[in-house]
Amino acid sequence: MNEIDVAMLVLRVWLGIVMLAHGVNHAKTQEGTARWFEQKGFKSPRLNARMSALSEIAIGLGLIVGLLTSVAAAALVATMLVAFIAIHRFAGFFVFHRPDEGYEYVATLAVAALVVAMVGPGSLSIDAALGLDTALDGYVGAGIIALGLLAGAGQAAMFWRKPSSADQPPS
Repeated sequence: MNEIDVAMLVLRVWLGIVMLAHGVNHAKTQEGTARWFEQKGFKSPRLNARMSALSEIAIGLGLIVGLLTSVAAAALVATMLVAFIAIHRFAGFFVFHRPDEGYEYVATLAVAALVVAMVGPGSLSIDAALGLDTALDGYVGAGIIALGLLAGAGQAAMFWRKPSSADQPPS
């Protein structure tokens, strides 16, 4: 174990906690989350609320324990891409700039997930115990992230429609 292993553990666990907290919150507030998805222009808002809760919980747990870490990181990137496309890009860069918050937060989470996928989970992970840690990092990890980006773009294309101008913040 070295400093990079400890640093990757800290980064993985923090990203996992953030995603787990979001997932648990969405699970506890399904009806409100579904209404929010509908207001933001998502088709099948109840399905999206359920899938959001389940995927964020799975992402969080995967990152925390370091299981299929690059896949969990790719799912985090996909989730952040959908959030960017549907919500945050309309508000600009800064999170404090508009009511829906800018994209600096979702971009930071996505970049951190990319780093986790490329560097690997470190020796303090289930992936390392299973011998998967070096098989799924580096360019393979970056490739898995690329697949996550495609999945996020596909989800946005299937389930999101641009809200009316009344729903968007003023320019």
